[in-house]
Amino acid sequence: MAKEIIALVNQKGGVGKTTTACNLAASFALQGNKVLLIDGDPQGNASTGFGVSTKDRKTTLYDLISNKCAFEDAVQFSGTENIDIITSTVDLAAAEVELVGHENAQFVYKNIFRNKLGSYDYVIIDCPPSLGFLTINAMTFADSLLVPIQCEFYALEGLKHLLETYKNITRSLNPNLTLKGIVLTMHDKRNNLSSLVEEDVRECLGNKVFITVIPRNVRVSESPSHGMPVVIYDKYCSGAQAYRMLAQEIIGSEVYVH
Repeated sequence: MAKEIIALVNQKGGVGKTTTACNLAASFALQGNKVLLIDGDPQGNASTGFGVSTKDRKTTLYDLISNKCAFEDAVQFSGTENIDIITSTVDLAAAEVELVGHENAQFVYKNIFRNKLGSYDYVIIDCPPSLGFLTINAMTFADSLLVPIQCEFYALEGLKHLLETYKNITRSLNPNLTLKGIVLTMHDKRNNLSSLVEEDVRECLGNKVFITVIPRNVRVSESPSHGMPVVIYDKYCSGAQAYRMLAQEIIGSEVYVH
């Protein structure tokens, strides 16, 4: 199996989850690690973030879940050295409905990826902005959970429910799942609110919050439209530097126990 399987989860959209998934994958790869990025969101933004157009997504995660293709057929080169990707399209939304009636629905990911990931150092799963079956599957399958939170007024809203879901998963489905940590995103140092939110989150969650904070940065916002993560698009900008620091912190950090 891979060295670590990391699921990026937050049921709230617009928190930088996909951006973080793509840039962590690229940052790990730049350090010489072999990475598999699983685009587990029907919006397919992680696929777009690596420049894989919809027409080039011949076999997707949905095809794999539906037993329409083999694992090897679903994996494709991302265009970035050391990174493979399993893409998704809007078709993946159908899996949420289909999995409801599936026997052992929470273990579909675990079953299809079992014994398939030995050639990778890291596997990153970009989950949809919900706590539906796709996200539950990722949490049941993953080794660790990483939660991006935007530095805004409602940052902690919904986090309590997510952490309760995490505890339920560890109790019943995946006792080995650990909370890797919380990463603060879209921090604007010119805005007092960002600093107040950071203080609040750190006070509530302590050392479960990564030291590295991802700044609000225009180059981070631009990079997906160019089909590449910001750590490749503009490696010297503040956003790219922060994501490389976060990757180093993750690789060097101890996994938080539940």
